Amino acid sequence: MLGMIVRFVVSALVLLLVSYIVPGLKVSGFTGALIAAAVIAVLGYGIEKLFGDKISRTGRGAVGFLTAAAVIYFSQFLVPGYITVSIIGALLASLVIGIVDSFVPTTLR
Repeated sequence: MLGMIVRFVVSALVLLLVSYIVPGLKVSGFTGALIAAAVIAVLGYGIEKLFGDKISRTGRGAVGFLTAAAVIYFSQFLVPGYITVSIIGALLASLVIGIVDSFVPTTLR
């Protein structure tokens, strides 16, 4: 349970950091980042279960990159007011989050 809490806090901090760097992505504070991180995690988990591991972000291919961008983009419709993102912003956020995730993993091993 503690590992899950740490994972969401780290994911929210990464999302908040990325929102300051990437144009077209706006997150409303740390609470909004926590809620958006939870929604993005649930959407990503659902897509991963539906399509398999080849589409996950650990696949690191173009499909994983585009899937992550789509998850970020569609999360704004599930939590309106907490996150707003354009299509270009979702693509850039997916790229930056992928780079940051290689240095700061959001999963506990």
